[in-house]
Amino acid sequence: MSDSYWLKSGFYTLSEKAASLLFGFGGFILLVRVLPGKETYGTWVLFLSIVSVIEVGRIGLLQNALVKYLSVENGDEAGRITTASFVLNGLLTALIVMGCLWLSPLAAEQFEATELALLLKIYCFSTVALIPFYQFNYIQQANLDFKGIFWSNVTKGGILFFFILYLFIEKKEVHLTALAYTQVVAAIASSLVSWLFARRYARFSKNIDWAWVGRLFAYGKFVFGTNISAQLYKTVDKLLIGSLPGGGKAAVAVYDAAIRISNLTDVPTASMASMLFPQSSRKMQEGNGAVKQLYEKAVGAILAFMLPCIVLVLLLADWLIFLTAGREYAEAANLLRITILFGLFLPYAVQFGTVLDSTGKPHINLFYTMFSLILTAGLNLLLIPKMGAMGAALGTLIAYAITFIAMQFYLHKTLKVNPLNPFLYMAEFYPKLYHLAKQKLNKNKASNASTGILDPEIEKVERQG
Repeated sequence: MSDSYWLKSGFYTLSEKAASLLFGFGGFILLVRVLPGKETYGTWVLFLSIVSVIEVGRIGLLQNALVKYLSVENGDEAGRITTASFVLNGLLTALIVMGCLWLSPLAAEQFEATELALLLKIYCFSTVALIPFYQFNYIQQANLDFKGIFWSNVTKGGILFFFILYLFIEKKEVHLTALAYTQVVAAIASSLVSWLFARRYARFSKNIDWAWVGRLFAYGKFVFGTNISAQLYKTVDKLLIGSLPGGGKAAVAVYDAAIRISNLTDVPTASMASMLFPQSSRKMQEGNGAVKQLYEKAVGAILAFMLPCIVLVLLLADWLIFLTAGREYAEAANLLRITILFGLFLPYAVQFGTVLDSTGKPHINLFYTMFSLILTAGLNLLLIPKMGAMGAALGTLIAYAITFIAMQFYLHKTLKVNPLNPFLYMAEFYPKLYHLAKQKLNKNKASNASTGILDPEIEKVERQG
């Protein structure tokens, strides 16, 4: 694996995840100030939580299978794979639409949020428009090209953010349905951008190869279940806060204020996962030792970014909540001090799933994710009625810790992974990053000198000399 791959891919994937997260975070900062009260914002959070489970599940069924097979196939076979994946995507999307139409009134009743039913119906248009967005992004990922993925995601997140910013500046009344319709526009635009970048890689067959449809489904079904379970693992606390005694829509809003800041640490984790998957599929051919080292290095690189962020958030939690959400959400500071600790376990868990999926063991990943989900839900059901949002934070943290132990036991048994080795790689990462930055700076200076881009006074002295 060349350094140029990590640097170029890392730039685009890290930038893409950062842009998407910052657009979402910026939208949150604006929305808590323009929406009429915590309950309205809580309804929007519940809507996004439900939608995220659906979309992450769809990604699981499609992404890993398509990337895995396209990364090693080409020509006519690649065309049959791509067409089969599009068919599978369309069939799944049809089921999603029917499910949303059927479940929307039930969700509105469960969470006592009447507007939630209409939001889920509008979302049906978004999910259809996102079919090409996902497909073309996965084609690019299989070809180790992340540039178009970056720009399509910037388009998708940027349109909604700038619409919210416009409403904020103009001091216009914000309606949740308007935000949902803007998501539809963003889905259409981002799909177009993704196609523009992926068309040089895209190959299609005129006929549907149902054998490939079945093969993609057979592989993706485990990742589908894993991703839904993993996303429920991340959102079950919000969903239970919204539906259990001791919670409610306002409590969801306060809890989300803490989670939004904690989620900023997801950027390096998600970026590394995108780069690790196609490489891990290939490293498997070199044996378990190569996969072990790849896993430990990836976790170490993430922790190098994560640990300083966690320390800063612990020290500045009150100020961060005040600056982002305002005085009305001050109670979220203590929640933040707990939720930020999720970041200690997240790198291990995400890369655990990536390694298992890419090495052909998605069913094992599904088992561990289901275990994590059940454990998290059980602890939240026990603690939320007693402690409200604080119970959700504590229950989820305990579940993360127990799951971490179980996952590391499995990795040590099968790959001889040592959970402490990532800290050694983390310590090596800082001087490497320093030397890389120094090398880049010296290179820029040399480039400026060769092109005459210098300070005028310096150039004058050099000419006189």
